[in-house]
Amino acid sequence: MTATLKVGLVGWGAIGRVVGTALVEHRIPGAELTCIVDNRPLGEAAPAPQVSFDEALERCELIVEAAGQGVVREWGERVLTSGTDLLIASTGALTDEELSKRLLAAGPGRVYFTGGAVGGLDLLQAVRSLGPLDEVRLTTTKLPGTLEQPWMDAELLSRMRTATGPVEVLSGTARDVPVKFPKSTNVAASVALAVGDLDAVRVQVVADPGAHHTRHVVEASGAHGSYRFEVAHLPDPGNPATSQVVPYAVLRSLAALAGRTGQIL
Repeated sequence: MTATLKVGLVGWGAIGRVVGTALVEHRIPGAELTCIVDNRPLGEAAPAPQVSFDEALERCELIVEAAGQGVVREWGERVLTSGTDLLIASTGALTDEELSKRLLAAGPGRVYFTGGAVGGLDLLQAVRSLGPLDEVRLTTTKLPGTLEQPWMDAELLSRMRTATGPVEVLSGTARDVPVKFPKSTNVAASVALAVGDLDAVRVQVVADPGAHHTRHVVEASGAHGSYRFEVAHLPDPGNPATSQVVPYAVLRSLAALAGRTGQIL
């Protein structure tokens, strides 16, 4: 009989609630929710014991991060050195190249990343084996209100708030853009992880008052072929900065780690 994977969940927000509920309802065969870590007292809202991070490391074989980039920076290495595996949803933290190197080198725990709100990453990883891509571009379009940040000046905020059509908010590489939007551009870091180069991925962030769906367009080309992936998701009603599909991407990753057969890896 296969042992059940003991899962600890960090974060009881828009992503964590969906993931935790699915685990409690036994919708992921071979995995169970053992405990929850959150910086707010959850009381009866928690369907599993709420514990400290240190206690979660003692109880669990896998920690699922669903609470933001700060958790990855503060705890990622410690999770892995404790021998516990780590599944990261907030891939934007990996734009810190030193952190990324430390996590990939740490152990004996293993680190995994979920694709989140974008597809095609597995193919980009495979294509990378053929040689470098000449060009990789990501265009992310979201509602203006989900993109407002403290660093924005009055002129940019005014253009976003009064826009009647698409407005470019920022362009750059996958190294610098996710840092500017810590809750809304994990996709940029995910594409860069697949390609293997933060500086090779050019990112454009667009605010559009008509963007009832969050849209990500990935375009890549090289000597061996060209690729284009486009996705349009409904924003999560509880947290419009993230797409509704993200927790289900986490659950798919969990099912693969728990050993469910028939998965496309």
